[in-house]
Amino acid sequence: MESPVGLAQIWSGGLIYIVPFLFVLTIIVFFHELGHFLVGRWCGIKALVFSVGFGPELIGFTDRRGTRWKLAAVPLGGYVKFLGDENAASVPDRAAVDAMSADERSGAFPAKSVGRRAATVAAGPIANFILAIVIFAGVAYVEGRVVGDPVVAEVRADSPAAAAGFQAGDKVLSADGETIRYFSDLQRYVSSRADTPILMTVERNGAPVELTVTPRNEVQTDGFGNEFTVPVVGLVANNDGSSFRVESLSPLGALSYGVSQTWFVTTRTVDFMGEVITGRQSADQIGGPIRIAQVSSQVSTIGLGALLNLAALLSVSIGLLNLLPIPMLDGGHLLFYAFEAIRGRPLSEQVQEIGFRIGLALVMLLMVFAFWNDISGLV
Repeated sequence: MESPVGLAQIWSGGLIYIVPFLFVLTIIVFFHELGHFLVGRWCGIKALVFSVGFGPELIGFTDRRGTRWKLAAVPLGGYVKFLGDENAASVPDRAAVDAMSADERSGAFPAKSVGRRAATVAAGPIANFILAIVIFAGVAYVEGRVVGDPVVAEVRADSPAAAAGFQAGDKVLSADGETIRYFSDLQRYVSSRADTPILMTVERNGAPVELTVTPRNEVQTDGFGNEFTVPVVGLVANNDGSSFRVESLSPLGALSYGVSQTWFVTTRTVDFMGEVITGRQSADQIGGPIRIAQVSSQVSTIGLGALLNLAALLSVSIGLLNLLPIPMLDGGHLLFYAFEAIRGRPLSEQVQEIGFRIGLALVMLLMVFAFWNDISGLV
């Protein structure tokens, strides 16, 4: 039998994982669904349920417009159910809509124009990108931005940079003509160009020197022991504090940083997905709830700002995932609406039902794959 002390240790250990995970996921889900809800209301659509999580309701209330706001038992997503939806995936219940009075039908989701339905569906992923911008900007404004000069302190032996002729003391000025202001700019540029030659201009002894380097993928380990594959060239910055500093940002500067950071994460995620499809990256880096909980717990030890930045990163990922043209996801609905706009009428109920079944199967396969990666990583 487990001793009281042992049970307490297990409970406290579980909380270390659960609390940061719920904090991050709740923020992302709430704002995603809030995007659907607000634009849907603006388009005159009646919302029946706004749920964070699935399954049995834990707590909730009904507002004056008849929307049931609730927190459900399974915190792995959420949904807004509009009038005329058959289920939480917004599959239209056409029989129910046909049976409605004209007044009820005016607030039903399936009865609205294709433009209003598309705007309501697209608002969820868009809200994820807006949330990421706000978080990145807010954290940068409050905490400042750590920046370092793009000066090479060390060139790793047998690295692409060593083969290209880099030397300690070189200051990187540009990469393929793009100005490099900080060492982080260099890391960003390299991070999406594995096996792609990059023409860099460096300042050496007061004179410009052009060098061509080709990044290669390497497995690296972060401070928490997590392994990941990333393109590297083998340049090391000076970490003694002489070249790194905290840069304060104005509100406008922080907003600009939030937009650029969100754009970088978006493009890098899209590049990664393409590299997985083409076999240039391993799919074992795709994680699910267990890995998110693990990383959330690790990042929370750094501080609230780091945890919020993780939420911004995941918000972008959730936004992009929902835009995939898979029925059951927002992107699948938008695909159906595109066909409807082109044809002038919706796809048949039979075609949509087949599409939703295929979409459900694909989503379930993705979830199983992510869980498998999570468990394999733990083992």
